[in-house]
Amino acid sequence: MPFHINIKNREKKTISPGIEARTFWGEKMLVAVVELEAGAVLPAHQHHHEQISYILEGELEFDLDGETQMVTAGDIVVIPSNMPHTVKVGANPAKVLDMFNPVREDLKY
Repeated sequence: MPFHINIKNREKKTISPGIEARTFWGEKMLVAVVELEAGAVLPAHQHHHEQISYILEGELEFDLDGETQMVTAGDIVVIPSNMPHTVKVGANPAKVLDMFNPVREDLKY
């Protein structure tokens, strides 16, 4: 992957219905700019990657291992390795910057 990328030129990858991401990676981490449609749901899942999510726009309901909290633009969510989590988007579209370590091979394209 080149060192300078114009995000507008990067194709989107569908993660789940109503959820698309543009991903960028280096040797040890992957970053995803994720666009979520109003009402979209990211089903419960977990992965061995540590994840930090910075909410850029919108309101989301995060469920982390059975604890549910609403997060809005400007909030950060830290998801430890192997922790089950689900995301539900509020009444308006949302945008999130997700960071993963190590690189999630399943999100490379």
